[in-house]
Amino acid sequence: MQIDVFNGDADGICALVQLRLAQPAHSATLVTGVKRDIQLLEQLSVQPGDSVTVLDISLKKNRSALDSILLQGANVFYVDHHETGDIPQHPNLRTLINTVANTCTSLLVDQHLQGKYRAWAVTAAFGDNLIDSAQQAALPLSIPDHQLKHLKDLGVCINYNGYGNSISDLHFAPDALYRKLAPYKSPFDFIDDNPVIYSQLLAAYADDMNHGFSTKAEYLDDAVAVYILPDTPWSRRVSGVLGNELANQNPTRAHAVLSHNAHGGYQISVRAPLSTNTGADELCSAFATGGGRKNAAGINHLPISELPLFIAAFAKKYA
Repeated sequence: MQIDVFNGDADGICALVQLRLAQPAHSATLVTGVKRDIQLLEQLSVQPGDSVTVLDISLKKNRSALDSILLQGANVFYVDHHETGDIPQHPNLRTLINTVANTCTSLLVDQHLQGKYRAWAVTAAFGDNLIDSAQQAALPLSIPDHQLKHLKDLGVCINYNGYGNSISDLHFAPDALYRKLAPYKSPFDFIDDNPVIYSQLLAAYADDMNHGFSTKAEYLDDAVAVYILPDTPWSRRVSGVLGNELANQNPTRAHAVLSHNAHGGYQISVRAPLSTNTGADELCSAFATGGGRKNAAGINHLPISELPLFIAAFAKKYA
């Protein structure tokens, strides 16, 4: 049995689209969730000889479940760019992992496939707010600016669609959105054949971001900005992408966007300054439910009482 495990954001979805275009597995079991559902391997039940593909979720956060899956005799192909911890050495495990700040899982898959479905990797890189990397990857495509903008818009919208406390917050469940994208060798073909879906995502993103940009900062200085969004579905949907756009507008400042979670605390998205692209993973990993990448990381649950502690640590990190 083939099991495909992937993050529900643009990077995880587009990475799987590329792999399955190259290596079809039509009866594969899909395991995914909202963007912050990263301990996905805990959901798996495997048999000896099963094949498990894991895309865009931290090995460090899934190490125990990964060890169990390998012990049960499954074969695992693991592609990611998040924190790893110690990578286990096992004959049934293949890894393609790079944690540098300017790459993402879809770009790693693109390298693995020698650029066969490059436009999907570019889409994902834009979704992960790796603007320079996306533009560099797109150069061999030799496409005009208006088409490059379509890839950027699609990537941003797929990424935006993954954020929420639950599937009910999203416009499309990540597995359903993947199935809509998967048949298309090019994102342009998807856009041409699905104008309603594309327009729906664009309009929803624009509307939610308008709400986000109207929110005043809770804490602001030259180095950092902290925004606390109201407890609404639009807040949960923009909790990550708002941070990306704020970072793009203020590249020398670090940003933290807080939204309310289901546990009575805050969910936090942190974006390092684009001028340095570092430190977000270290900051967030200092908190119990935190982790991520050097340039973009988060905390799944911060008790409200610990907000002053977080702001102090955030300001100190980027002072």
